Amino acid sequence: MPNSSAVRSDSENTRLIILISCVATIGGFLFGFDSGVINGTVDGLRIAFDSDSVGTGFNVASMLLGCAVGAFFAGWLADHFGRRNMLIVAAAFFLISAWGSGVATGSLEFVLYRVLGGLAVGAASVMAPAYISEVSAAQYRGRLASVQQIAIIGGLFAAFLSNYLLAKVAGSSITPLWGGHEAWRWMFWMEIIPAALFLLALLLIPESPRYLVAKGRKETALSVLRRLYGETAGTRKLDEIDRSLASDHHRPRLSDLIGKTTGKVRPIVWVGIGLAVFQQLVGINVVFYYGAVLWQAVGFSENDALLINVLSGALSIGACLVSMTLVDRIGRKPLLWIGSAGMAVTLGLVAVAFATGSLDMDGKLQLSDGMGVMALVAANIYVIFFNGTWGPVMWVMLGEMFPNQIRGSGLAVAGLSQWAANFLITWTFPMLLTGIGLAGAYGLYTAAALVSVFFVLKYVHETKGRELEQMEG
Repeated sequence: MPNSSAVRSDSENTRLIILISCVATIGGFLFGFDSGVINGTVDGLRIAFDSDSVGTGFNVASMLLGCAVGAFFAGWLADHFGRRNMLIVAAAFFLISAWGSGVATGSLEFVLYRVLGGLAVGAASVMAPAYISEVSAAQYRGRLASVQQIAIIGGLFAAFLSNYLLAKVAGSSITPLWGGHEAWRWMFWMEIIPAALFLLALLLIPESPRYLVAKGRKETALSVLRRLYGETAGTRKLDEIDRSLASDHHRPRLSDLIGKTTGKVRPIVWVGIGLAVFQQLVGINVVFYYGAVLWQAVGFSENDALLINVLSGALSIGACLVSMTLVDRIGRKPLLWIGSAGMAVTLGLVAVAFATGSLDMDGKLQLSDGMGVMALVAANIYVIFFNGTWGPVMWVMLGEMFPNQIRGSGLAVAGLSQWAANFLITWTFPMLLTGIGLAGAYGLYTAAALVSVFFVLKYVHETKGRELEQMEG
């Protein structure tokens, strides 16, 4: 196969490639916003719906059930109806969920709207990186795909900042704000603005050329490729894509994930599942979903806890920008194992700090000034390690590591695994908090980070600089 320079051309429309990649990453922004907005609404949900710790945990984690289903079926549906079309459906779901979550009057109604939003998040989480990978050249594919994580963290940051400002204006998240509606309801309604923008912008970008070739629409694919890469390089890329699919022209299906000669699941699928699951087992979404609750549990006020979330979001964006400059230089695998090692150390420090605390009369964990500072600093360094490595790189690899024929199916299974692990971690955290405490919970996340170091070193293979047509699986 030709090397990565083969698709480069003087007439390559880099601006268009960047523009349509940025449109796709609005889905990542909504992914982050929808995931992070729940952070500041936990108290409002508990009071409005009169729920206990298990019920509150399910209300918070309910979106993740939709995410798992959305991620699984989006990959399969995108192979049949197109990447862009599935993103358009996701945008519509984001709109409905944002409105409905704010108007909900009971847990069941709220969960239904959050699951709908979860379907959108799950679809966007696998389709946006796949779309970006399929329209960009190998030499900068990692950087463009990394923008997805920057968008996710940007969405989280926007949600944290919005939650903080709304709660500050109202006095607290449970105090009525405009129109007599509590601030926590307005936190959900803020998402309507970017969701509408996403829907409109998707109507202006083309379908993935690799999907078009797989569907036999070569003329349309050639038109798109020539717009992206120029006449000569676009024609050459069409031939490359066509050759990569020539040996197997049947419609993509889940059974493609089973090796024809071995009768077993392809090793590349297990690696994808491992990457997806380990990204969640390190507990990152405990910080994203329960950050306000966590910092209040160790003595910070609600406003201070929400402000800490804003700080974490800003640090995360900075870490993603650093990752964006490194992913196509030093590669995916080094970033992953460095991130695993860094997270293991920082999570261990957080667990140690929490282990030294004592409970006050209200059952809240009290830390000494020194240990409180150590927990806060270590937690934020942990967030930096995650968002500089596993956060973006996992999505980069899932979008590019699978061969063309099984990309949709591989993403479906990996996405399902990622969101199932996300749900498990998020749902169990309130129970771990009341059972083994913060120190025990963070001890488990530390162990997962440590194991992920060995997983990366043994099973993950580098994809830097390789065209998608060279992925063999």
